[in-house]
Amino acid sequence: MKVGILIGSASDLDMVKDSLGILKEFEVPFILEVTSAHRTPGRTVELIRKFEDRGAEVLIAVAGKAAHLGGFIAAHTILPVIGVPVEGGSLGGMDSLLSTVQMPRGVPVACMSLGKAGAANAMILAIQILSLKDKNLKNKLQAYRKKMEFQVKESSEKIQKDL
Repeated sequence: MKVGILIGSASDLDMVKDSLGILKEFEVPFILEVTSAHRTPGRTVELIRKFEDRGAEVLIAVAGKAAHLGGFIAAHTILPVIGVPVEGGSLGGMDSLLSTVQMPRGVPVACMSLGKAGAANAMILAIQILSLKDKNLKNKLQAYRKKMEFQVKESSEKIQKDL
């Protein structure tokens, strides 16, 4: 297992489900668990230790509302932590975003954008971090970028043709 993913509630699974395919595409082993910094702090610490013991190199925290999960995790490990704020709630996700991005000095959490794009980018950033020690992953990332470049070019050509 290389990536540990912690989501704040079962309802957050819908936001990350599609992006898990990115880790699968890159053949990066991961484990996903539901836990809460506020409702199950002991369980959260146990999961952090379990992930460390199983060789996790990057942790991803997905949470909404107070979104304290990323910071809580970062306070209990020296592994890189990537936070994904969840859209929704009475503040439309601004509370999640601000809770994730406003970490005190010395306890960093990399903050992705809100929602599904942020979840996908978290997976890609985790792969980029892992690729620092894995040439195969680095090569796969370069091919992934080329594929995106081709898709954009292909879309542009189609639009031009349809005009």
